[in-house]
Amino acid sequence: MAKFGFIYTFNSEWEEIKETVKDSLESSIDSVIIPRITDEQLTMIKKLGKINIISKNSNSDMLLLDNEDISEKIDENIELLSNLKKENSKKIAVLIKIMSKNDEIMASELSKSGLIDYVILEGKDWNIIPLENLIADLFNTKIEIVSLVKNLKDAEVAYEILEKGVDGVALMSEDINEIKKFSELIVTFNSPKLKMDIATIKKVEPVGSGDRVCIDTCSMLNIGEGMLIGSYSKALFLVHAESVENQYVATRPFRVNAGPVHAYVLCPNNKTKYLSDLKAGDKVLAVSSKGETREVIVGRVKIEKRPLYLIEAEYKGEIIRTILQNAETIRLVSEKGKDISVLDLKEGDKIIVKTEDKARHFGMSIEETIIEK
Repeated sequence: MAKFGFIYTFNSEWEEIKETVKDSLESSIDSVIIPRITDEQLTMIKKLGKINIISKNSNSDMLLLDNEDISEKIDENIELLSNLKKENSKKIAVLIKIMSKNDEIMASELSKSGLIDYVILEGKDWNIIPLENLIADLFNTKIEIVSLVKNLKDAEVAYEILEKGVDGVALMSEDINEIKKFSELIVTFNSPKLKMDIATIKKVEPVGSGDRVCIDTCSMLNIGEGMLIGSYSKALFLVHAESVENQYVATRPFRVNAGPVHAYVLCPNNKTKYLSDLKAGDKVLAVSSKGETREVIVGRVKIEKRPLYLIEAEYKGEIIRTILQNAETIRLVSEKGKDISVLDLKEGDKIIVKTEDKARHFGMSIEETIIEK
């Protein structure tokens, strides 16, 4: 499951709240915890941009309870939460200060009640032991575990505890630079590194014309970076972005000239989509020659009829294939991480691909025998 982040502020004055909300929006963090906020302030926040507000105000996007609201008796807390659920359908977050073992037990019991959606944990002197215990205890539940931290170092540790880590982190900060670095940290944890494979080119030949898809993203793609695309869901080729200087046309570093409409592209959470299904607002994975990944947003998809090349390669004795446009600007990536034009490809060249043993059904990896040829 993807990691997420909140920004937490103690401020109740509008000018301070406004700056925190603006900094969060500019850093692509879409949720802010503001325990005490007025209806007027909520209205003004909505004019700044679309962002989720978590607070004690019943008109906020998510309701917040903390140690001031809950008692030491679990039965009383269950009754309180049950009444809240009856009154509205909003999600509920409970912030618990872990001062003793009893607080840890209360956090566990409330999390297992099915009446709250997020449990936010704050330590007296931040340490990982209560988080370790609760992550292990709540491993098979649907509760989202959030750690309240004061700095980036503690945020990184929280995301990594017991390998699984907490689901989210609430950062107590009003420093725009730290908030931006926090956003980058979240992206890093949500960008798994892939193990890339090497295949050997066996054939490159023209096959006629077809409908080709260009993926224009909302990001600038780097040299050595592209997308994993192919005719087979179990074998995708690293197709380089149009970020390489050439004598024919200007670079389009936001674009990957991906292939024909039937081909697959790798998306977040190890899912694939047909190129023909992509549209503005979808997310796909940008992948480097080293297997580093990041989510990028599709700005538009452009489909045009173009001459096409069939690319055949061998990987562990099996032939894998994809189809790309017949043009000098269309490039794969060599085993050394260098871009290579499809017009320059020849038998014996080594290129980067990504293979997997499982088949796919509706873009999801499954245990099933499927023959692709």
